[in-house]
Amino acid sequence: MAPLDPERDRAILDATMELLSEVGYERMSVDQIARRARASKATIYRRWAGKPELVVDVICRRLDTDPVVGDDTGSLRGDLVSFVRGMCRTLERKHALIMGLTSTLVSDDGLARTLRAHMPTKDLGVVSELLERAAARGELPAPADPARLLAVAQALVWHRVIFTGPAFDETFVGESVDGVLLPLLRAWAAG
Repeated sequence: MAPLDPERDRAILDATMELLSEVGYERMSVDQIARRARASKATIYRRWAGKPELVVDVICRRLDTDPVVGDDTGSLRGDLVSFVRGMCRTLERKHALIMGLTSTLVSDDGLARTLRAHMPTKDLGVVSELLERAAARGELPAPADPARLLAVAQALVWHRVIFTGPAFDETFVGESVDGVLLPLLRAWAAG
């Protein structure tokens, strides 16, 4: 990718996010992005090969920009509730963008392939710390895989966002932790 002025870069990514939320991927064009960002199409094409690469950059750089924090509440259950609640808040704020992309990622193989090739590796630090604290307190009989926990927690929250709607309440968080995450963690750790 060619270097671009950070302000111009931000304006283009912001315009792309706004248009994805407003009109969705299929109806969005590079012309619209350029107009909204007050940039030329040539400026956009110097940095990104096309609309799929630009959208992938937005997803990789902007969708997960709010780090999910896992508070140390003193218990595994409390830490999991805090973690899932944080994931819910992050995705709830980005609901329109997510809905603008979801159907496209299923139907547009080129965009999905480009996204898979450029998706950054998830940072497991918060989840690892949560599990280490639980093990140190004796709440888990053996270590559990943080990547597995993160994958299941994300699946629960993303399913809610896509299929049920983003009404994340304490009932959803509690049922996710008590009915799914805690039993799985205990089964995995018992091994």
